[in-house]
Amino acid sequence: MDYATLFPFWNQLTEAQKAAISDACYTETHKKGDLMHRSNENCKGLMTVLSGQLRTYILSEEGREVTLFRVYQGDVCVLSASCLLDSIDFDVMIEATENTEVLILPTLCLNAIMKENPHAELFLYKTATEKFSDVMWTMQQILFRKIDQRLSAFLLEEMHRHSTTELRLTHEEIATYIGSAREVVSKVLKYLAETGAITQGRGSIHIKDEGLLKKLS
Repeated sequence: MDYATLFPFWNQLTEAQKAAISDACYTETHKKGDLMHRSNENCKGLMTVLSGQLRTYILSEEGREVTLFRVYQGDVCVLSASCLLDSIDFDVMIEATENTEVLILPTLCLNAIMKENPHAELFLYKTATEKFSDVMWTMQQILFRKIDQRLSAFLLEEMHRHSTTELRLTHEEIATYIGSAREVVSKVLKYLAETGAITQGRGSIHIKDEGLLKKLS
């Protein structure tokens, strides 16, 4: 395992601290749809995505899910160690949105190293700050942009991320990602299809006119 690539603070650790991390870290595999973490029930530690994808979200009292951000291969999910961040006191859920393997640095080990080494603590807070920028962007999208703009922008982002115009996504999945209702997403996708920007198949969306989709976003 290349810990120097996974943890940017690795080279600032002592040999004893490196050994502690190597001994403590372990991997977990989860299937698509597994709830991997809920912050009011446990605090696993720092998760690094080795393969797959995670979704971090909150749940309203009415049961509505709002996706805060997604975490991709090679990225760190800092909110799985939220108990080490004094300012975070809300319930956060983390779900595998694909078959996923993660490397976990347990809270007990990470907390001990943070107390000894400021570079580890700085990394944790810096990463949390970056993720909260993503959260603020998500809230701005939900509050200030129309649903057709948000959906068009989402499809373009997925197209570029996967380097394909054929997206394997259900209406329910899209609604979950952009913080809307499935029925609303279905109506907007129908509208986008009528404009010629996309075509729809069973469980898939084909982007036909990227330029038009950009105008709509």
